Amino acid sequence: MNIKLDENMGSLRVATLLRLAGHDVATVKEQGLISSPDEELIDVCRRESRCLVTTDRGFGNRLKYKPSSYTGIVVIRLPPRPIFADYRAVAETLIAGLEAADVTGKLWIIRQGNIQEFQDIEVKEEDK
Repeated sequence: MNIKLDENMGSLRVATLLRLAGHDVATVKEQGLISSPDEELIDVCRRESRCLVTTDRGFGNRLKYKPSSYTGIVVIRLPPRPIFADYRAVAETLIAGLEAADVTGKLWIIRQGNIQEFQDIEVKEEDK
């Protein structure tokens, strides 16, 4: 899987874990995209066909970021003061999830060894 790690996923060690599992990983930091607006970042991910992995909960908004429009969006939920073991645990959960299923066109929320999968929200015409 082609993955883009957001700056809030921070650690080179997380990128290394994903690369050792066979994934093509680019980071926001390596690509000079630190502090890019969310819309710009997700557009770069779309152009590069990369799944965004982030702790930014805003990307979990399925009305604003329609999952079917992207290679995948993974929102990581960490404890308030995460340590490396927390990052490693979610990276391992993500790796296992990618071995078992395809994230393309979906939103995954990962927390405490669990993956919740979501797809697009259907908006009825009368709700618009």
